[in-house]
Amino acid sequence: MKYYIIAGEASGDLHASNLIKELKKLDGSGQFRAWGGDLMEQQGAQIVTHYRDISFMGFLEVAMNLKTILANLSRCKTDILHYKPDVLILVDYPGFNLRIAEWAHEQGFNVIYYISPQIWAWKKNRVFSIKKNVDKMLVILPFEEEFYARYQYPVHFVGHPLLDALSESLSSETQFRSENHLNEKPIIALLPGSRKQEIGKMLSIMLKMTNHFSNYQFVIAGAPSIDHSFYKEIAGNNLVKIVSNRTHQLLKHSHAALVTSGTATLETALLGVPEVVCYKGSQLSYQIARRIVDIKFISLVNLIMDREIVKELIQNELNTTNLKHELTRILSGDKRQKMLEDFRDLKSLLGSGGASAKAAQIVFESFK
Repeated sequence: MKYYIIAGEASGDLHASNLIKELKKLDGSGQFRAWGGDLMEQQGAQIVTHYRDISFMGFLEVAMNLKTILANLSRCKTDILHYKPDVLILVDYPGFNLRIAEWAHEQGFNVIYYISPQIWAWKKNRVFSIKKNVDKMLVILPFEEEFYARYQYPVHFVGHPLLDALSESLSSETQFRSENHLNEKPIIALLPGSRKQEIGKMLSIMLKMTNHFSNYQFVIAGAPSIDHSFYKEIAGNNLVKIVSNRTHQLLKHSHAALVTSGTATLETALLGVPEVVCYKGSQLSYQIARRIVDIKFISLVNLIMDREIVKELIQNELNTTNLKHELTRILSGDKRQKMLEDFRDLKSLLGSGGASAKAAQIVFESFK
């Protein structure tokens, strides 16, 4: 079979790469063409466009790049028509992928959506477009099955693919520290995001903590698509270390983490690392989001558990004083122990693993 996959972010690249890996076990002659990243390419996908060139964050940023986004949509449609895939697999990235889904349905292509857009948080009316244009929806969060059932749209809960990604063997702490020239101090991981826009806003605030916790070493989790020089420009004279493409390894050996809101908050929790969730966007984007987003929390950890497990410092609350206070609370004591207990409960809610294999089975059997 011929598969065309669109993933527009680092997390989508990870989950799509694992999906490709499992599809290859079922379909030895499968061909994969994609919009995605390095991990998908490593699994044999021919990458048409890298996600770093199509990823925009926030309402204002999207508006400013609308001409580029429309050009990308047109180019993607043309490429799909030329490739003529047996199935089109869309991975999250709703602003782009839902438009492609509508067009693809009209063209008669088979459409599977893997990892639902967070329409339960905002733009719930998108569910009607999904019902019309998506042949199968594969969801990874337990409450999403119930959400779609309210609209009489059956979906497939496959579990969270992070459980598979995080189960891979990791190097020993001694080896990890040696390979990355880290000293013996406990590590506080800094995860400022995967896009230059968010890294620019988040990292400078996170780095201010290095002046207050001298008994720890701070290590930046470098995103695959971002050069070290970009981080160093923001860090200035701060001698913080950078470890790229090894976020899971870094977290596994960290004592705590400061994490930009997104999939990384869930990765951190599933690896059992106490964290503070951080988010700061443009003021305009933030004010728009406040008025249209219908959720109590922004981190997946709190959303899945439906209560505050990790502290979220959002917009003006994300400042040196608050961040220092919250980081201190999770380094030791009752707050840290309670968070670790809650993380174990979270993991049990997300299934027993094998999400990528289950998703691949559904994809393969649907249109072979």
